[in-house]
Amino acid sequence: MHLLYDADCGFCSRSASWLAASGVPGVRSMQSLDLAALGVDAVRAGREIPAVLADGRVVYGARAIGEALRFGPWWLRGAGWLIRRPLAWPADLVYRFVARFRHRLPGGTGECRLP
Repeated sequence: MHLLYDADCGFCSRSASWLAASGVPGVRSMQSLDLAALGVDAVRAGREIPAVLADGRVVYGARAIGEALRFGPWWLRGAGWLIRRPLAWPADLVYRFVARFRHRLPGGTGECRLP
């Protein structure tokens, strides 16, 4: 499993660094990768973080975060389960809100702004 983040976005980079430091494996910058070869829609990846699962499926947004957390330490696995199961629709709403305003959040820059 690989969670692919936008290294040009300060908020995304900071969040990805925190996840990796917390023990979530497979957090990688998407800038140096051939997204098409991985099955990742580059346009969608500009709006939502993608995760490439072990079976080759690609999921985006809150679902991608939830899938990545499945492989972290126990205290993050529970959060991942909540995001993927009972709280999936509220997690999607929160994700959309954060993505829309990520340029205003800690670590955010003008590069983080979505069109």
